[in-house]
Amino acid sequence: MTKEMDKLLSKHKQLIHSENQKVLSHVQRETPEWVHNTVMVQGCDVPFKYNRKQKYKSLKGAVVNITYYPTTEVIAGFEMEIMKTTRIKIS
Repeated sequence: MTKEMDKLLSKHKQLIHSENQKVLSHVQRETPEWVHNTVMVQGCDVPFKYNRKQKYKSLKGAVVNITYYPTTEVIAGFEMEIMKTTRIKIS
């Protein structure tokens, strides 16, 4: 980990950083303002979600480093656990 990442993790106690995670699936959905991205990684049943202004190449099969917050989201009346991704980078 870099010094920058160490500073972020010490400053934000709920922030989690995982390295060398293999992406099993990557879905991009366009809305008028954002492209919503959902990534599933190997060994985790919870989706990692983030937004971008433009479409990005598919991360399926890539090994990535992810920085995220665990949170919940209500979908169709059901509360689901998600990981709100703040940073995702191909390792």
